[in-house]
Amino acid sequence: MGTDAAADWAASGVVPLTGHPDGPPLVPPGRAASTAADLGSLFGVDGAALLGERAAFTGHRRAGRVSVGGSCRLLPIADGWAAVSCARPDDPALLGALVEHPLPDDDPWPLLTAALARMPARDLAERAELLGVAAAPVRPAPCGAWSVGAPRSLAGRLVVSFGALWAGPLCAHLLARAGARVVTVETPTRPDGARRGEPRFHALLHAGERSVVLDPSAPGDRHALASLVEAADVVIEASRPRALRGFGLDAEAAVARGATWISITAAGRASNRIGFGDDVAASAGLVAHDAAGRPVFAGDALADPLTGLTAAALALTAPGVLHDVAMTEVVARTLDGSPGGCARREGAGWVVDTLSGPVPVAAPRARPVPGPAPGPGTDTAAVLAELGIR
Repeated sequence: MGTDAAADWAASGVVPLTGHPDGPPLVPPGRAASTAADLGSLFGVDGAALLGERAAFTGHRRAGRVSVGGSCRLLPIADGWAAVSCARPDDPALLGALVEHPLPDDDPWPLLTAALARMPARDLAERAELLGVAAAPVRPAPCGAWSVGAPRSLAGRLVVSFGALWAGPLCAHLLARAGARVVTVETPTRPDGARRGEPRFHALLHAGERSVVLDPSAPGDRHALASLVEAADVVIEASRPRALRGFGLDAEAAVARGATWISITAAGRASNRIGFGDDVAASAGLVAHDAAGRPVFAGDALADPLTGLTAAALALTAPGVLHDVAMTEVVARTLDGSPGGCARREGAGWVVDTLSGPVPVAAPRARPVPGPAPGPGTDTAAVLAELGIR
């Protein structure tokens, strides 16, 4: 692989998260770390290091064909491999419907693995999208590089974020670093699932922003939601478009009045596919390969931080546009045909060989947490009052 790509992977903290736990760390293919480094420079952060940042907090490490976080697996199917997530309480039942066989809630994997071994990729993809399951065949589809323009000032601009988990909140966090005011919106029945995760990582992404909780089923709150979006300079949407349309929010109308709308989905606004960072990255082809030529996960949910960086860069450099940011495409655009590789021992550590010599493999690392995240709805009344809503 090229010198810069190899060096960026070695410095990113991703290499120790890639490969089997009892084998050497592996270098993923493509230029995701280099892409992240370039995008991060727009916001004064080490973008490559963001790819491994969550693992620095959780302490998780590489686990081969089990994702770093443990909720996704790479499984053989009839004509290749698939990435399958089981992260939500109702996923065992949905996966049982996928393979037309009941699966136990406590450990669905053995029966699921056996059933998927007989299923072709096309059937898996169609059924997963129909059922809302985060699963897809591993089918690399390299694309051209994503280009961004010149940055603009976001000082004092209002960002209204409906993002949750990682990609959307990272986008909002980076825009806050660029001077924007960020308000994150949750509903009483759908709080951000990341609040149940690693608290320091959640605080890192949300410290300094304001939290609003509104119930779209209540007429007053529904009006407040519409007014909040009307006041926004940038809106971040990180769910299938029908969700916000169901709240009465119209992306096209917001853009027509001059707002920037960031729409983050697994596979584009026209798709109903569900996806999380691990299964999306793997299905797009961002996997390493072990000595037997079989795929293993590359890093920790890499589609999430790559998408967060890309979405923030688009908001910063291309205002007044509805940006359809498909996580699968973001990942695919980093796969330029550069092969991966294998780290090797040198002394007590690992190094990656590049054309300019060996580069030490860095461990995942995290930035300091600047303060606590706001509690759910802490700022609802104040934000609405300041904007003259209600």
